[in-house]
Amino acid sequence: MKIAIEAQRIFRSNKHGMDFVALETIRELQKIDKKNEYFIFVTPGEDRCLKESDNFHIIELSCPTYPLWEQVALPRAVKRIMPDLLHCTSNTAPLHCPVPLILTLHDIIYLEKRQSSSKSWYQEMGWHYRRLVVPRILPHCNKIITVSQFECQRIREVLHLPDEQLVAVYNGYNPYFSPFPAASDIIRKYIETNDYLFFLGNTDPKKNTPRMLKAYSLYLKQSEQKRPLLIADLKEDYIDSILDSEQLTAIKPYLRFPGYIPNIDLANIYNGAFAFLYPSLRESFGIPILEAMACGTPVIAGNISAMPEIAGEDACLADPFSPEDIARHIIRLEKDKLFYQEQVKYGLKRCQLFSWNKTAEKLLEIYSEQYLHQ
Repeated sequence: MKIAIEAQRIFRSNKHGMDFVALETIRELQKIDKKNEYFIFVTPGEDRCLKESDNFHIIELSCPTYPLWEQVALPRAVKRIMPDLLHCTSNTAPLHCPVPLILTLHDIIYLEKRQSSSKSWYQEMGWHYRRLVVPRILPHCNKIITVSQFECQRIREVLHLPDEQLVAVYNGYNPYFSPFPAASDIIRKYIETNDYLFFLGNTDPKKNTPRMLKAYSLYLKQSEQKRPLLIADLKEDYIDSILDSEQLTAIKPYLRFPGYIPNIDLANIYNGAFAFLYPSLRESFGIPILEAMACGTPVIAGNISAMPEIAGEDACLADPFSPEDIARHIIRLEKDKLFYQEQVKYGLKRCQLFSWNKTAEKLLEIYSEQYLHQ
């Protein structure tokens, strides 16, 4: 079987969720499948994080924009190779695909009511592109993969897809996320102490940054420890705008905002943190939940969308619309040492239900099924 996989952005330096899903899954397929032949389509980039092997070929396609890359360069390249199927991994795919198509539809957030319009230019363009392309390609997909049962249900409700077309395949996490003493030299690149709260955000409204900062201000009023808050992936001017609008400027001395933290440093960051804060408004999965748990770091996640499904019913689940509830969970972890240790043990056990190996094995099963049905 000849399998083509779209992994357009895995070579870029500043990778995010979908990029890591594609990369880690391909790496696992490379380990477990020595029989089938793979063609991995990427855009050239500085982080050459995937290497070729006997049956895995990397094909670099250059194009000035993502839509042109996906709608013109990719289908032309696929037509030259004529694989048995094309798996597009990041929500969208060519409108005219010359071979059977499998799509990973991580979520349909862009088809739902927006929490806010305060997106970056790049996010805004991506939002419109997905709204244009996704409804048009779904009828042509042989199989649609999503990442949780929650998202399966949302897709069925909104897009009315037949059950046999849609399947949930859980994400995993990299084994280097594990408990170990955090390296001080790595921690010091981002914060001056090994005892802090960690919040992984971005400018997407679903990350709930304004309410998170309100919750942190309430925590500071109640806490004797007053641990600093390390905020990844946000620039100072964006944080300042929220602090000003929410009248929270007094908490700024307690905040650390180094910007993007490379994935290679994140395991140390989780291990150095007292707790990981993830009170998102909307997640189709939530890989950082597993990463933090695997490092033995308690997680406070939102109690809506897919987060309870992934974190489990015994996790710290807070109402993401209530800064008071988020702060209450932080204070409980800080004051109740027994509860804190229970959360550490629970997370270490919970994360073992997920792995990229399981993800890859399920994908290989789907590829084989689709090939046999052609």
